Amino acid sequence: MSTRDTSTHQVLILAGRGRYEDPWHDHAATSHRLAEVLEDLTVHDRSTSVVVRSTFPDALDDLDEVDLLVVNSGTSWPGFLEAGIGPDDEAWRPFHRRLGEWARDGGRILAVHQAANTFADSEDWRDLLGGRWIPGESYHPPFGPAAVRLATGGHPIVAGAAETVELQDERYFGLRVAPTSQVLGWVPDDDGEMQPVVWATEEHGGRTVYSGLGHDVRAYDSPSYLRLLQRAATWLLS
Repeated sequence: MSTRDTSTHQVLILAGRGRYEDPWHDHAATSHRLAEVLEDLTVHDRSTSVVVRSTFPDALDDLDEVDLLVVNSGTSWPGFLEAGIGPDDEAWRPFHRRLGEWARDGGRILAVHQAANTFADSEDWRDLLGGRWIPGESYHPPFGPAAVRLATGGHPIVAGAAETVELQDERYFGLRVAPTSQVLGWVPDDDGEMQPVVWATEEHGGRTVYSGLGHDVRAYDSPSYLRLLQRAATWLLS
């Protein structure tokens, strides 16, 4: 029998570790900031209860108890997989199968920054995310000021929102977005071309929102970015 607390929204944040972390991203620190943002949220008179957990093969064993999964993980250190460190692909298959089944059965996912480049060993993740970082094609300039232009009409996440999110962050360029995803935000590249960096998808049967923002904790010092995250989580939990 389930002991799930239905009086609160259960939020699980996955912080990259092992094969899903690298030397350039502090997933623990940014996951802590994400938790602070989401634990202040109330949706349909229900507050949120947030748990932060590192990525292990059994990290999703209780996924059926979760209302919102936040994926804040990336790819491995250079040479990590080749060295045979940690659980192998076979050990991770149940993790990815459970995630795919849950998401396609109506699960809600908020994926941030390096999540476009995580779970390369999953057959499902690209479809669940609605887009992907493409090695050799996607890239980013040095960390610095970023201004995200939002599509302020139509989708509930951005309807009535301020037109621009301003923050200090990495800007991802050249992400490959599925045609079934709805792009909600863009950043200009060095030539002035607008690059998609925020989108939503329901194509797989659940709901996913991806934000390419959040390289480090400085992104979470932006009030306009925090509002965007809370609007995304509100839509996902509705």
